[in-house]
Amino acid sequence: MNITTTPEAAQVADDYPTRLAAGERLAPRRDPVLWQEWSEDAPISRDEAAHYRDNGYLVRRDLFSQDELRLLIDTSQALRNGGAGIDADDLVTEPGTDAVRTIFRLDRHSATFARLAADRRLAGVAQFLLGDDVYLHQSRLNYKPGFTGKEFFWHSDFETWHAEDGMPRMRAVSASVLLTDNSSSNGPLLLVPGSHDTWIACQGETPDANHETSLKRQEVGVPSHETIARLVRENGLDVAKGPAGTVIFFECNTLHGSNGNITPDPRSNAFFVFNAMSNALVAPYAAAHPRPAFLANRETPRAIKPLDGALTDG
Repeated sequence: MNITTTPEAAQVADDYPTRLAAGERLAPRRDPVLWQEWSEDAPISRDEAAHYRDNGYLVRRDLFSQDELRLLIDTSQALRNGGAGIDADDLVTEPGTDAVRTIFRLDRHSATFARLAADRRLAGVAQFLLGDDVYLHQSRLNYKPGFTGKEFFWHSDFETWHAEDGMPRMRAVSASVLLTDNSSSNGPLLLVPGSHDTWIACQGETPDANHETSLKRQEVGVPSHETIARLVRENGLDVAKGPAGTVIFFECNTLHGSNGNITPDPRSNAFFVFNAMSNALVAPYAAAHPRPAFLANRETPRAIKPLDGALTDG
């Protein structure tokens, strides 16, 4: 495993310039997707590794027992109901309402979800995909209520993490743990397979405190409609649906979004971003100031030691 630099290390060369004044620009990615070769002791199969490498995501099912799943669902409900006394800074509500949309720093607000983040079924897979020890760049609980849950427009997470957080390389992976059934109709994650191989440098300068509006509706750092249409036309579109307990791993540069939820069925998920220890944050590449700590962990990273065994409320 590699040894990290400190979070506020000197700026490194920018291989992924973005927020350009001259207009949007597309280029091939300059980093691997799988950061190590598959072997027999890998936590996923050879076919799963190939699917992730070629498509930029991997859907895994049946990882948790019914008791574990019930614990996660009950804990998420208690958090949404305010039982943990969550700070206002860590809460995002739906536009125009008080309905909870997101709870950030999930691992700090819940011992259960902190244990989930360190579980080998998540962190161990992230270690393999990134070829390094990992730490949590961000964690959150996403909740899309029935009837009123708003959409998340198409974007690459890495574009924001690079521009506004100072993440140097495409060496991070997200793990979304579904806490409700996700159907094709209640606002599931939509992904463009193969889009992770294309770097989309977006147009437009980053406004001050951009996160204050982008968390509810992202308008800066998103691809043009023409580019999205082209990539979907060339690569297709996939719906990451599945029953509660499904885990979706997706590469940091994979183009994704979700529709609004006008069904009666809510959609929620626990979301963890694993970053390689060797990829610790530096100064933002396209913003005057870094985003707040609840969005990007700028502390000296501490490597996660993956844990085995069942999730319990003990």
